[in-house]
Amino acid sequence: MISRIKVCSGCGRYTLSETCPSCGAATGNTIPPRYSPDDRFGKYRRMALYGSRNKE
Repeated sequence: MISRIKVCSGCGRYTLSETCPSCGAATGNTIPPRYSPDDRFGKYRRMALYGSRNKE
């Protein structure tokens, strides 16, 4: 049986259970999204990160 580590959506602690033992909030998956060389939303992510600095 493989248990994957999860992160609490409320306090950010890591746990193996479905609910956080410290705050009782639901836990979520810690695996990052897959990388794709054809990044359709990269333009918007860079605009949100850097703002209008790159437009000049």
